[in-house]
Amino acid sequence: MEYIADNIPDISFIDDATIDQILAQMISDYQSKYEEVTGNKRTLAQADPDRLILYAASIQIYQAMQYADTAGKMGLLKYSREDFLDNLGALRGVSRIQAAPATCILQFSIENALTSATPIVAGCRVTSGNDVFFATDEYAEIPAGETSITVTATCTEAGTIGNDLVAGEITTLVNTLPGVSVVNISATEGGSDIESDDDLRDRIYAAANSYSVAGPTGAYEYHTKMADSTIGDVVVDSPTPGVVDVYFIKEDGDIPDEALCEKVTDYLNDRNIRPLTDQVTAKAPTAVNYNVTVTYYIAASKKSAVETIQSNINTAVTVYNNWQTEKIGRDIVPDYLIQKMMEAGAKRVEVTSPVFTIIDDSMVARVENVTITYGGLESD
Repeated sequence: MEYIADNIPDISFIDDATIDQILAQMISDYQSKYEEVTGNKRTLAQADPDRLILYAASIQIYQAMQYADTAGKMGLLKYSREDFLDNLGALRGVSRIQAAPATCILQFSIENALTSATPIVAGCRVTSGNDVFFATDEYAEIPAGETSITVTATCTEAGTIGNDLVAGEITTLVNTLPGVSVVNISATEGGSDIESDDDLRDRIYAAANSYSVAGPTGAYEYHTKMADSTIGDVVVDSPTPGVVDVYFIKEDGDIPDEALCEKVTDYLNDRNIRPLTDQVTAKAPTAVNYNVTVTYYIAASKKSAVETIQSNINTAVTVYNNWQTEKIGRDIVPDYLIQKMMEAGAKRVEVTSPVFTIIDDSMVARVENVTITYGGLESD
């Protein structure tokens, strides 16, 4: 189950009142009351001192109304944010997933084998020289007669900052270990920022699914997202009775690696989550690659806005690619690309690729090359 704000009606605790409406109502009330008390009509001109007083008061009143509207909305899932949203989550036993540090595997080596073990202290720090540091998770040692040992290490700073260092990039020891060299033999990954309001809101909405073991589709989706904060879209399939395939992608649209798939599989197979008879495997969807090759034309009547439209067109193509690749099983639909480019100001669009392609629930679209050609001005 997924929380979709567009499906929930908008609410205003102040009937969408504006400051102009508040001022107009105060002026009207003033003039009516003045006539009632004095028997004389009075119209407040723009520079009338009483009108200016009412204007100043209306600003304060409107500000108070905004506070009241916000206070009411913070108790509604659609609008709630930050600490208010955390409190809503607490009512359903859902807490915000905190930032997690990246990890990797380090290999410590010596040039020649020794007759005694070479200790590697727990917390030994290393870096690639970019102000990002990793520390070993536990004590390790290079055994006597051997020249290397591997040990896992965790970034000293939580978040995505430690991700995407390729194997071989970390080579600098911060701690003093004479005669010892270090290198990361795996890429750094797994770092994630603190869960966003939108993602937390989705999980709160879907929290009812957690009351069941991961039998229903919604429950599998919920528990999969609980396994790792970097997980985005999830699709659950049961090709045969008792067999459950869980396909997922990361929040940034990337396809998960084998390590993350194993982590999610292990999480879903916990005896408190997996129904006894289910055989559950978390999998990365198969990538279906496509290219974007388009030529567009702008109406001659919009000649003065060509540069702005060109910028809007480039943004529209990016929006399309994000939409196309953010969901597993979403068909490749070039019509939507044309729609976004037309909305951005194009008069006419010629799409060479992509072509319409049906994508099943074990696949996800992935963009490779993008070629956008401006064809010039055309008569209206």
